[in-house]
Amino acid sequence: MRRNTTIEDGARAGSPRDEQVIFDELVSLCASPGFTHAIASFCFRDNLVRFKDELKPDDLLHLRSGAGLIRTEISTLIGLLARKPIDLKLPPPDVSEDYLSRAEALLHELHKSLSSVWFKDFDLEKAKSGEFDPFSSGPALREPIFYGGDSAYNFQYRDFATKKYAKDGEWLAANKGFDISTALKVVDALASLLVKNLLSLRESLRSKPSIQWTLLPAFTFSLKELAEQSEIDGEIVSRVVEAFCLPKGDSNSQFTALSEYNATVATPILAADTDKFILFQNYSLMEAIYESPFFWMAADRAYAATALSNRGQYTEELSFERLRKVFRDNVHANVRLRKSKGDELGEIDVLVVFGDRAIVLQAKSKRLTLEARKGNDLRIKDDFKKAIQAAYDQALSCSKAMVEGECKLIDADGKELTLPNEVKQVFPVCVVSDHYPALAFQARQFLKFEAGDKIVVPLVTDVFALDAITEMLETPLRVLSYLELRSSFGQKILTTHELTLLSMHLKYNLWVNKKYDLVVFEDDISVHLDAAMAVRRVALPGARTPSGVLTRMQGTHVGRILREIESRPDPQTIPLGLLLLSLGEESINTINKGIAVIVAQAARDGRNHDFTICFGDLSSGLTIHCNNRPPNEAADPLFNHCNLRKYSQKAARWFGLAIAPRTGAIRFGLTLEGGCIQDPAMDAAVENMPAGIRPKKIAAALDRAAARSHDRKVGRNDPCPCGSGRKYKRCCLPR
Repeated sequence: MRRNTTIEDGARAGSPRDEQVIFDELVSLCASPGFTHAIASFCFRDNLVRFKDELKPDDLLHLRSGAGLIRTEISTLIGLLARKPIDLKLPPPDVSEDYLSRAEALLHELHKSLSSVWFKDFDLEKAKSGEFDPFSSGPALREPIFYGGDSAYNFQYRDFATKKYAKDGEWLAANKGFDISTALKVVDALASLLVKNLLSLRESLRSKPSIQWTLLPAFTFSLKELAEQSEIDGEIVSRVVEAFCLPKGDSNSQFTALSEYNATVATPILAADTDKFILFQNYSLMEAIYESPFFWMAADRAYAATALSNRGQYTEELSFERLRKVFRDNVHANVRLRKSKGDELGEIDVLVVFGDRAIVLQAKSKRLTLEARKGNDLRIKDDFKKAIQAAYDQALSCSKAMVEGECKLIDADGKELTLPNEVKQVFPVCVVSDHYPALAFQARQFLKFEAGDKIVVPLVTDVFALDAITEMLETPLRVLSYLELRSSFGQKILTTHELTLLSMHLKYNLWVNKKYDLVVFEDDISVHLDAAMAVRRVALPGARTPSGVLTRMQGTHVGRILREIESRPDPQTIPLGLLLLSLGEESINTINKGIAVIVAQAARDGRNHDFTICFGDLSSGLTIHCNNRPPNEAADPLFNHCNLRKYSQKAARWFGLAIAPRTGAIRFGLTLEGGCIQDPAMDAAVENMPAGIRPKKIAAALDRAAARSHDRKVGRNDPCPCGSGRKYKRCCLPR
């Protein structure tokens, strides 16, 4: 994504040239002799990833920084190049440099022209008061739609294409002469062939004068070379290439404006001459393999309905598969809600029940139409209504029925599902199957939703982001925590797609300080997620997990507590797990330190030890007791302590945890929720209760307690520090 033009930039820039005038200049430039070589230079500079030994986030920064051209800009140049016969003649170096600088200047000017609509009639005071929204109109949305970046990774397109068209193999074989698996083998071989071409080109350029240098051979191939590389019959290879190659005689004549149809998006391979072909962007070919076959089948009237049904099933099945990876047997597909016999209330595509939390996912296979991409207000809103709003409305009605508890849930096998006595929190999720440009941005602008204590703000996303979420957040609490944070702060965040926010969360936790009304995240933070996903899915050398929220609790007491909560989803402890995952590093370190101190103290003297910490911003607190008392004896003191602390702090929630000496393992937990009513007896009980329970003060007190514990020697008749309950002299005293 290119860096967004700021309000100050727009105010200083004045009136830009008309968009169509700039586009027409690009048309002329791309028709210049040998401009093909300029596009090859852009692709080499802005698409190629270089790294040494291991892939690191910084190696990908140039793809997300906005310094170079983004894929949609390069695709625009390729589409305009295809309007004339491909000219392979190599221009002189100074002409090539002129091509590059002019193309970048025009594309930059084009970006300013698209974003200028934001500043037309802009009124800062009205914007602050909410009376004016510069992003609400169709023309204003054209900029994030075009420049919003890609929401999927090329390897996701590759992996999911097989699943998407698994039921369409017979049609493809009969009408195209190949199936998707074969096409992907050819495409994989093409990627390897172009890498070989690039490596051999680097060697050959060393022996040539600079006037003959060109990067075009790195993107050029023949059918014979591809057949040899793939070890697939040449006729089949030819059919695959033909299916994704702009047909001879097609001059892409309809591509007369930026928002018009660019045929090279669906057919990114270009015929260079009689036996040579060009593929500038491998990503575009992967995207075409994922998306184009559906349109082939939709054009067949006899098969169109089947193709549409298969696509809808694919979206549901993939969503189910990805959630099942995390939530295991707690995931159910095609769940019908029935109020009474024969009285159907609705159907949930995918339902997750974890403790007293639920995810209600509705899947849609609608996409953004060409007219909407042109900035047509009515079509943008109509597309959104059909693709997103309809899915959310269905999810909301099902969520309400579950919360009210007056319905039965019947799974796909006809079995009734058992829900908890009270569903505390429902996360509605709406998922689309294809790249929906600027989806997160549009959801923020257009989605009409209801949100409360139990049914939260929905997540609107696509199968690619859902895949990344469940790939990186591998445990139930991690996913629920992300959904909770996303619902809490989503309306304060401006971004074009979900991957940016997920990467931000992985590094720093998705927490927005209440003093900020709006936070904008640029795409460069996505490189942490990009690198980890590539390592996991493409088997590149590097770190599978970015340093951040997933690594800071490894091997700690809090990490162990989280694992235990997930292993037995008790409604009393799940809220505590979500709280712990939302905390900052300082608070987590304090809790770890507190547990270490009281565990050691309880093991040493066999008595009860505790500590309490309050999180003012969250209106919550935590009290931990460490002892070996029987549960019936330990529960009341913990409850009373938590009740007093909650009252004294006027907190909305308070958590209590009983842990074992030595190990720190969870024994049981409790959650107190609700407002605090003034009570003279309670006022007297908490009058002398110490107030200093913020993380910094607690940390200092724990340091002092730990120091005293280390200084104190264990007597022969003292309880053994190992926690056995026996005297030190009869247990671990060295003999």
